[in-house]
Amino acid sequence: MSILGRKRADLRIYLGAAPGVGKTYSMLAEAHRRLERGTDVIAAVIDTHGRPRTAQQVAGIEVIPPKIIEHEGRRHLELDVAAVLARRPQVVLVDDLAHDNAPGSRHAHRWQDVEEFLDAGITVISTVNVQHLESLHDVVSHITGITETERIPDEIVRAADQIELVDITPEALRRRLAHGNVYPRERADAALEDYFRPGNLTALRQLALLWLADQVDAALAKYRTDKNITDTWEARERVVVGVSGGPESETLVRRASRIASRSGAELKVVHVIQGDGLTAISPQERKAVRDLAASLGATMHTVVGGDVASTLLEFARSTNATQLVLGTSRRSRWARMFDEGVGAEVIQRSGRVDVHMVPHPESHTGISWSRLGPRRRRVLSWLVALAIPVLICGFAMWLPAGALGIGGHSALFFTGVLLAALVGRVGPAMLCAALSGLLLSYFLVNPVHSFTIYDPDSVVTILLLLLVAVGVAAVVSRAADRVAEARRASQEAELLAAFADSALRDADLNVLLERVREAYSQRAVSILTAGGDLVASVGQDPCTDVDAADTAIDVVDHDYWLLLAGRTLTTRDRRVLSAVAEQAVNMLSRR
Repeated sequence: MSILGRKRADLRIYLGAAPGVGKTYSMLAEAHRRLERGTDVIAAVIDTHGRPRTAQQVAGIEVIPPKIIEHEGRRHLELDVAAVLARRPQVVLVDDLAHDNAPGSRHAHRWQDVEEFLDAGITVISTVNVQHLESLHDVVSHITGITETERIPDEIVRAADQIELVDITPEALRRRLAHGNVYPRERADAALEDYFRPGNLTALRQLALLWLADQVDAALAKYRTDKNITDTWEARERVVVGVSGGPESETLVRRASRIASRSGAELKVVHVIQGDGLTAISPQERKAVRDLAASLGATMHTVVGGDVASTLLEFARSTNATQLVLGTSRRSRWARMFDEGVGAEVIQRSGRVDVHMVPHPESHTGISWSRLGPRRRRVLSWLVALAIPVLICGFAMWLPAGALGIGGHSALFFTGVLLAALVGRVGPAMLCAALSGLLLSYFLVNPVHSFTIYDPDSVVTILLLLLVAVGVAAVVSRAADRVAEARRASQEAELLAAFADSALRDADLNVLLERVREAYSQRAVSILTAGGDLVASVGQDPCTDVDAADTAIDVVDHDYWLLLAGRTLTTRDRRVLSAVAEQAVNMLSRR
């Protein structure tokens, strides 16, 4: 069981921005507190760097002698893993977690030694300097001009149960250095003019604070997920901007960036792909928005959802966003009488999330019927089926008597049935046809105000109207189904393009899996071999068993499984994920 998956022993890390801030001293102070409580504590590796006060702290703590490793004529003092395991303390102190062991050691890296202790149920307390974190390596090298050869993967440090920042101001650290409390006095002046310059220390301190802030944010997200908390906690400002890919998207992203910069907030750009594929965004539009987001320090996200308002709010709450930026509706005044738009619905249901409505040149320019939500389209289609015959009947009665005969009236109603079929498919069209026949016979065919019809020609005309109208409506409905299928295919293509773009641009399997988890609102995504070995995972409590997964995708040719934990996905979603699983396995094969 690795650090990332252990469930028994704890790992505590003291993180520092620079040497001399007091990490080892703090670790030893914690050891003494635990000894006073009766805990069995030993020290496996303690590097005092010749500092008297740190060396004094070692007194009273049992120390395991180091193991001597000889390599190329040099003697290296390394951690004796076997001796610690044989001693089996409750807590072991291991200084400098990022240390690379000498060739011939039990493991290549000290953090691998620690992993073995944790697997054995031994709690570990260790130290790390921010310059040794893999993700900050290039940044620190640029700031200090020094390239660190010993580095530790960020996920190892993030997996710690407790991370405590040992913080000290640059001025205080420089005074400590000048007094000889960090390096001998003969080395202090050179260090003050080189690595320990005020600018360097300030930048390193900021890096440490920001890195730990992200860790605290991740811990908060995990707690909210574990406790199923969906309400927004305003612990940190975070802005989400929803874009459709239209010409107004860049305006919205820039406006959201200005809102985020005023409060130092994180910015996320999200595009919702509807389940019916009605809001597709072209690759060129996606690239333009993504490039703009990247230039402004924002991240681009794609999620799938049938209802845009609900999906936007779900994404905002899942990321603990405090502000949501949307564009004002494109709908005309008449269209807003039937549906106020996504923005109005988001505002009504936003709760503790602040919503900003941003005007843009596309506002009130009109919007197509297809952009209405599925539920609203269904309701309006039935209303249209009722309204059309009534309006046609009213128009026919308004015309001068004898202006149209039974044929002309039938043609008007026939046109109305076709319109109802275009809007609402077969069901509303049949309702429109039946109502048209009733209104035609009652108000326009003699004798009026009666359903009795004496003229056989009129009876035949009305029946033919109903039959032909319903038949044509069925043809129109089938054509509309094919259009919808084409739109859904467009949605699949857009999703596959987004995932492929992530795979090619980031070339990181975990990034690809995180995109899948985010797009389908899953709790966790993992890849298993046919033998049950966990290859990669993202999210909370990833599945390690095919039977435990809510959705399992078999990659037949490679004997792998893509497992998802969360809401059950549709057959169409599984088809897209099968292609994504192939991409993921190909990335594995390239490793």
